[in-house]
Amino acid sequence: MWKIPWSGSAGTWGSSVASAPEPGGVRPPVTQAYANYVLAIFFLAYVVNFIDRQILAILLDPIKEELGVSDTFMGFLTGTAFALFYATAGIPIARWADGWVRRTIVALGMAVWSAMTALSGLAQNAWQMAAARVGVGVGEAALSPPAHSLLADYFPPERRATALGIYSMGIHVGILFGLTVGGWLSDHVGWRQAFFVVGIPGLVLALLVRLTIREPVRGGTEPAGNPHQGDDVEVPAAGEVLRYLWNLRSFRHLSFATGLTAFAGYAFASWGPTFLRRVHDMSGSEAGTSLGFAIGISGAIGSVLAGLLADRLGRRDLRYYMWVPAFAALGPLPFTLFFFFHGDPTLALAVVFPGLLFGAMYQGPVFSTVQTMSPLRMRSVASAILLFIINMIGLALGPQTVGLLNDTVFASHGKEAIRYSLASVSIVMGLWGFLHFVLAARSVEADLRAVGDA
Repeated sequence: MWKIPWSGSAGTWGSSVASAPEPGGVRPPVTQAYANYVLAIFFLAYVVNFIDRQILAILLDPIKEELGVSDTFMGFLTGTAFALFYATAGIPIARWADGWVRRTIVALGMAVWSAMTALSGLAQNAWQMAAARVGVGVGEAALSPPAHSLLADYFPPERRATALGIYSMGIHVGILFGLTVGGWLSDHVGWRQAFFVVGIPGLVLALLVRLTIREPVRGGTEPAGNPHQGDDVEVPAAGEVLRYLWNLRSFRHLSFATGLTAFAGYAFASWGPTFLRRVHDMSGSEAGTSLGFAIGISGAIGSVLAGLLADRLGRRDLRYYMWVPAFAALGPLPFTLFFFFHGDPTLALAVVFPGLLFGAMYQGPVFSTVQTMSPLRMRSVASAILLFIINMIGLALGPQTVGLLNDTVFASHGKEAIRYSLASVSIVMGLWGFLHFVLAARSVEADLRAVGDA
């Protein structure tokens, strides 16, 4: 197992972590093994999060047929309806997490989104389905901001990108299971039962989070003398956090860059299975298994690799924390374009694998940078603000734009329209996101140094 060299007294980068005080004021030490256990539990939570979110992508066509809606509406359902409430609910929930017990908030959110996933199977019309997906979005908003903050208190700055890269690996493993299991369930038991099956595990995991995760001391892994250490700092208003972050040039650019990169990623993840079903006449289980394994395995490798690279190279030059994600924005393009336009789906899936790996190499470095540049009682809200920008640009607009392009700009191409819609989105967002990551790299070192000296 991957190990962290923690030793010595709490409060230094090579320190053990203390959990929040037990009755009597004693702070029990947290072992390396327990910190890794916490990371593993949050990784599993993120897997379940994305299974419940991504299963809709493999069920698009049967739901569309039964509910009698357009591609534009299905794009709204997979992107905008979910993202609007996921992104906006995340900020007040995150502020709550910056002042309260983070693990309890995560557990409550898991219970809500899991129950709403199961209820999606009862929808009798399009608007009932949209309401259920809104509920999933609100529940899922309670995971990442508190989880990022907690993991930042279990892992020191020079290990943080790796830890958050492992956590972010849950996105891709969740997509793998969401597409493969969802495709099989769609073909064998129907889309309604599929929602019931995937909703149940989250309720069990919510109990595990509540009963076994300890609340650590905020700032216990920060460098000695950090002015933001300690649990007695007042929780600032969300507007104050936004002003603080927006004054950092690197944050402005990295947030837009990540949103644009996510725009292409969410568009691909949401419409990729439908592309295989329409253009290559695959069944739901065939499309889900083929693309699920491609996205899941490549993305998991890319997420961890990005964290390891950023942490290792960032010790020499902090700009690598932005240069690695810049590669994730532009690197996938040749591979994804081959996938969209090659006639042999087997070869296309083989060639797109490295592109999907490269495309996952942004989450760990980006989220660790934002955690490190934020004071302790701002960290959950800082993460929520970043997620708000990412999801309002990426999730709200990415899938919706592909559906709209299918129905309008490229409608004359019939079932081939999706090919041109996905290619257009990939090219524009890849180039645009790369530009902003490069601009973020110019100022990230100065911004991080300034935070450390504050």
